[in-house]
Amino acid sequence: MTQSAQRPVRPANLSKANQVHIVLPKDVNASYHLFGGRLMEWIDIVAAVAAKRHCHTEVLTAAVDHLSFLAPANLGDTVELVGRVTYVGNTSMEVCVETWVEYFGKEHDAHLANRAFLTMVALDENGRPTQVPMLELQTEQEKKDFEDGKMRRANRKRMNME
Repeated sequence: MTQSAQRPVRPANLSKANQVHIVLPKDVNASYHLFGGRLMEWIDIVAAVAAKRHCHTEVLTAAVDHLSFLAPANLGDTVELVGRVTYVGNTSMEVCVETWVEYFGKEHDAHLANRAFLTMVALDENGRPTQVPMLELQTEQEKKDFEDGKMRRANRKRMNME
């Protein structure tokens, strides 16, 4: 594992990543609902972008420890995914990705459809885990997200997931 003499600090808000889709016929099942697997792919991409923005290295997905499907997305709906780094350890980061759905024909009627927490690992130029920058927490929400992420990490360790 590579380490720098002084660990950099980056503001949490700089990791924010957004992705917007219109649910197309190739994205849905026979009931015209978005495939869960397609949404998981989109979530993984947004999490990787957020993690890369934070650590400025390549990353890999180590775990998805929470994925809740709260509402469907249907053919023609607009789906927006918003990701952000919420917690950092030594070589890994927790990224929260929220999925919002605007239902077709209902202007500005967005609903939270999914919230996922992913553990992403930073990689050095040799593909080995490397230290990530610390998070500069500027808002009360960022501080709460960090503390919640610390608890989720402790739970993962207790369950031997990390």
